[in-house]
Amino acid sequence: MLPPIPVLADYGISPTHGFLPEVLPLTRLPDPYYNKWEAIAANLQALILSKRLRGVVDRLPVLDTIGLEHDAEWRRAYSLLSFMAHGYIWSGDSPSDRLPPSISIPLLKISKHLEVPPVATYAAVCLWNFKPLFMDEDIDNLENLATLSTFTGAIDESWFYLVSVAMEARGAPIIPLMLTAIAAAREGDAATVTRCLHTFAERLDDLTTLLQRMHESCDPKIFYDRIRPFLAGSKNMADAGLPHGVIYEDGSGKEEYRQYSGGSNAQSSLIQFFDIVLGIEHRPTGEKRGRPQDQTEGQAPPPKHNFLLEMRNYMPGPHARFLNDVQSVANIRDFVENHRDDRPLCIAYDACLAMLRALRDKHIAIVTRYIVLPSREVRARSRSRSPEAVRRKVNLATASRQGPPGIALDTRNADGKKDSLKGTGGTALISFLKQARDETGEPAVEAWAHRFMSRVIRTEGQGDFFAGKPEEGAGLQVSSQKPEEEVVPGLAGSWTMDDDVGGICYY
Repeated sequence: MLPPIPVLADYGISPTHGFLPEVLPLTRLPDPYYNKWEAIAANLQALILSKRLRGVVDRLPVLDTIGLEHDAEWRRAYSLLSFMAHGYIWSGDSPSDRLPPSISIPLLKISKHLEVPPVATYAAVCLWNFKPLFMDEDIDNLENLATLSTFTGAIDESWFYLVSVAMEARGAPIIPLMLTAIAAAREGDAATVTRCLHTFAERLDDLTTLLQRMHESCDPKIFYDRIRPFLAGSKNMADAGLPHGVIYEDGSGKEEYRQYSGGSNAQSSLIQFFDIVLGIEHRPTGEKRGRPQDQTEGQAPPPKHNFLLEMRNYMPGPHARFLNDVQSVANIRDFVENHRDDRPLCIAYDACLAMLRALRDKHIAIVTRYIVLPSREVRARSRSRSPEAVRRKVNLATASRQGPPGIALDTRNADGKKDSLKGTGGTALISFLKQARDETGEPAVEAWAHRFMSRVIRTEGQGDFFAGKPEEGAGLQVSSQKPEEEVVPGLAGSWTMDDDVGGICYY
């Protein structure tokens, strides 16, 4: 007997807003008891700028969560405390490896209630951190959105969050649409499945268009230097000043260091939903393709322990359970493979894969512009400055060259030897993103779709007119030595820095 198709209401998911809350996020907690939290959040940028946030928070009393009633209030409190916590950790010249009880005690309780980690997750900074400017307009319109909290007060930071919010809203109708397609596939209704896939592909194209707007109001340098450090977690952050993680003081005297990944768009349930319903299998970075032996006919490939699966632990609990339950009923890929003679169906399915691959292509381009290139500029500047100037501030933007392994890449092979794919510098994030993109096209049915999505884009040279030309007299000599590999810590880990690696928020 097949398992039942999930009902959205059972997971707190809206058929119109998707993983965004059905009730809009509160702009303020209604109980005056929490005015101190609201006052700090309202002045967060000034307190960070004046370096007085830690002193204010240290004097803050421990507030109880008894005054939080509805889910919207719990979500507002979680977002407030997450911003306060990351501001406290990263606002000084060096990060703090301890969170005082005034933040940690209520944050731990609220996180447990909402089934999320006590850090600034994607839910804290995006899903539960927006408001519409005009109530009679849609929230998938970037011109109708504003943030509730930011670390810097910069337009760039708000825009960075709001692009994701708009994408969540624009993609929300895909969720019930594809559940309808799953039900139709069970009934053998190829026409309905085809129509659903057509709409899915069109919406994916809309999402790519929205993602392309990131550059409009978010400057790469401001993002890299000013915004990104505050989004860092406490896992794999030794080079950023947190070698052991963070202690959440609860008054017991028995606290231990905790390590959490930072905010990441891999924590978006929507993007992972796309992969699941299309039957796309994501493997640990560097692992080659191989059909699972234990896959049940009519279901999507079973998830493997990889970075994307790890990120489900950072989603709201009901959303993560929804993905797991959809995994057990996803049947679109097998339905299409069993109806290869239905050309409209196969073309519609391959179109979805192509659109999702294009979305990942665009994301890789954004990663390069917002992380890879600014990182190289910062590293070049640091080499030309005195050691004292470079060491003045310690955070993610000024982290040193060496870093621990990340969680998206196991740098050891089955024999325990160092993998030639990447060294021990950490998570090869661009490699991870490129592999995720390439895996998106693997289920393609039509031969032309396989060729189209397997094509290799022409790579540019070094831009050196004399490169590769024979030396004549005292002409220029072009070194063929490979430049030294750089290592950059990421928000949810760390990664090596060369032409194939980098990171920002991973789809």
